[in-house]
This record gives sequence, structure tokens and C-alpha cells, in this order.
Amino acid sequence: MTELKTGSKAPAFKLKNQDEATVSLADFKGKKVIVYFYPAASTPGCTKQACDFQENMNVLKKAGYSVVGISPDAPAKLTKFRKAEALKFDLLSDPDMKVIKAYGAFGEKSMYGKIYEGLIRSTFVIDENGKVEHALYNVKATGHVAMLRKVLEV
Repeated sequence: MTELKTGSKAPAFKLKNQDEATVSLADFKGKKVIVYFYPAASTPGCTKQACDFQENMNVLKKAGYSVVGISPDAPAKLTKFRKAEALKFDLLSDPDMKVIKAYGAFGEKSMYGKIYEGLIRSTFVIDENGKVEHALYNVKATGHVAMLRKVLEV
């Protein structure tokens, strides 16, 4: 797995959102964006993380940040998840995991002593010029947004 570093160019992406509309990193040119990767919509940890982002959306927006979540889920599943949790930010579908892998958010994990490959819960803060300001790998679903706000000083 290749991890992104602070200052590196964020990999471009063009993915379908929950409404089947195409969203690209280029859409955020001149703006700051938080891109986070999560394993699966409507699971307990991913729901907690998404709701934490939603609860902090006003503070993040006031500081100039947009938020985008990316998972391998199909747009239809993302639509249900977004509606069920009243999320106001885009959820993007990466079924072939090309973007997930480009960001280094896929690799070796372990659970209960078993080693396997899977999506690594990760968050990236990307500046107005498409550069990585922060690359955070193996983040926890709970408490992650509070930690991120400390890092961003917002």
C-alpha cells in the first residue's frame, strides 16, 4: 500500500454520488475538502462516523471545508443511507475501488488475530490547490471528527 503524504498531489477522481450525478475532485478546485473513506454504508461504525461529520458540518463549513464520503457501495445504497441519517453531504460510489486504492485506503488489516485485506478507514484534507494537507490512516469511527477538528484547529 502506498500512503499519501502531506504536500503530495491528491489523486484525481470522478465518481457517481448517491443521486447518480458525477462528482470529481476538480469540482473542489479553489476550495478545501475533506475526503473520507469508509467500508460500508449503514453499518454501526460508518453510521456513527457519517453522523459525526453531519453534526459538525456547520463548524467545518464555516472554516471553509466541504465533506465527501467514499465507499464501495452502489449509489442506491448510498441514497438510502443518506436519507436514513439525514446527511447533507455527498456520498460517492467507488465499486471497483480504484480511487480507494489510489489514496492508499486499501490494504492489510487484522481483526481478532486474522489478517486480511480490506478498506482502511482513512481521511484526507485537501487544500484549494489539490494538495494533501493531512493524510490520516486507520482512523477510528468514533471520535474521529473531534480529533480532526483539533488537527484543523476549528
